[in-house]
Amino acid sequence: MKSLLRALAACASLAFCQAYAAFPDKPVRIVVGFPAGGPLDAHARLMTDRLQALLGQTVLVDYKAGAGGSVGAEHVAKSPADGYTLLLANTGTMVINPAVYSKLGYNTLRDFVPVARTAQQPLALLVNPTVPAQTLGEFLALARSKPGQLNYGSAGNGGISHLVPEMLKQATGIFLVHIPYRGSAPAFTDLIAGQVQFMAESIPQAAQYVKQGRVRALAVTSRVRNPALPDTPTMAEAGVRDFEVVGFYGLLAPAGTPKDVVAKLSDAFRQTLETPDIRNKMIQQGADPAYLNSEQFGAQLAREMPRWAEAVKRSGAKVD
Repeated sequence: MKSLLRALAACASLAFCQAYAAFPDKPVRIVVGFPAGGPLDAHARLMTDRLQALLGQTVLVDYKAGAGGSVGAEHVAKSPADGYTLLLANTGTMVINPAVYSKLGYNTLRDFVPVARTAQQPLALLVNPTVPAQTLGEFLALARSKPGQLNYGSAGNGGISHLVPEMLKQATGIFLVHIPYRGSAPAFTDLIAGQVQFMAESIPQAAQYVKQGRVRALAVTSRVRNPALPDTPTMAEAGVRDFEVVGFYGLLAPAGTPKDVVAKLSDAFRQTLETPDIRNKMIQQGADPAYLNSEQFGAQLAREMPRWAEAVKRSGAKVD
């Protein structure tokens, strides 16, 4: 009987190992909680070809936009924990939304297992070229002279592009009106058209429009200037001190996803971010290819949650 039990246990263990050694044996889906054309979409597509080569399977990008990325996050949280459905999320979805939304369909630390952090990126403060302000100081003066008459667009309620202008309002005493959109792409459309006058967005998304002359960059929110916008001053250089905000992107899987699968996915992202061509493109776009493994990324999320909760509290940003 003992021999039989040992044999059965060995078979079960072998079957388990074989099952996960074969992962993935079908396409892997990366869910983006924002519309196509935004910064997360561009980030996902930059990595897709290399990921497919490493995993030996098709990698699909699926868009489930709404509520600052929350619709996509909730969808992934409720998906099978098998590694075939991943969430590519930003700072807003992961650590700001829990503090901004009073009712949220997921808990970042409970409902997900971190897979890998893939990038860090500061934001650029942008205006429509027709705005009569060449510097951040001039824009702040303009806003003070027209309280409530200038609008800013964001990628949606509760995201970092919503919160950063709120933090700027608190730090400088200006009053801007928030216009939320369903993602960065439609917000940029209206910024370029002049329907909104101001926006804060990640540099990889903003730099292309700045270089085309379609928007003007007033400052970047990092401690040092960014290679993608070398002529744009930092917030400190622009006269607003102690204002540093750097967002991040990362992949998460539903809680309960097997450790073997998470490790295999995480290593694929590590190798992707070590690919020279991909690294160079990310840096040129304004992002820092800043890989963290599952455990390291989880520790960062745990640290960031209270930090952003305090930032949200100070700013007064809240969505019911």
